[in-house]
Amino acid sequence: MEVKELQSALEGVLFAAGEPVSVERLCLGLEVDRPTLDAVAQQMMDQFSYDRRGIRLVRLENSYQLCSAPEYADAIRATLESRKPARLSQPALEVLAIVAYYQPVTRAYVDQVRGVDSAYTMGLLLERELIEEAGRLSVPGRPMQFRTTKNFLRSFGMSSLEELPELPGTSQEGSQLTLELEASLARLRQAEEGGGEEPDGLAGGTA
Repeated sequence: MEVKELQSALEGVLFAAGEPVSVERLCLGLEVDRPTLDAVAQQMMDQFSYDRRGIRLVRLENSYQLCSAPEYADAIRATLESRKPARLSQPALEVLAIVAYYQPVTRAYVDQVRGVDSAYTMGLLLERELIEEAGRLSVPGRPMQFRTTKNFLRSFGMSSLEELPELPGTSQEGSQLTLELEASLARLRQAEEGGGEEPDGLAGGTA
């Protein structure tokens, strides 16, 4: 398959999927190896950006997805949404930051760090698909663990967790951790206000 044809096929697959598609699945379906797929995807990313097209190809860890261009987010929301999604509250951002930095974590750990019951807030984050279940801890009671999702990465404009702001300290216990998270929470809040809790671009799909 020639490069141009491969680009078109990749674009069509990702548009039809409307969600992240793993690199392994793309390589299998398009019958190419990983270096070839990554090279073609990077060319498309650069070209979409250079041409200022209304869509972008984004990498999310080991997946790719087609999204709308972030600079047209306001126009898209005004056209397609009846109301603006609610912003994440400070407690929600706090829980999200704890999960993001120390995942996988149990709810008990989150409660310990915050000093309050986080069940309701974690339930909201699960509903919004910003966190997800990540198996059970091998201790008595086998409590459920949680981690962030690809939707979390999209929502805050990151390709991987390695792009999280660095914590200013190393303590992982009690109120000290809450204090250390404040700077990173501010960064997350700033990112959210820039793009909302929806992705910087809205995912494509078959509608």
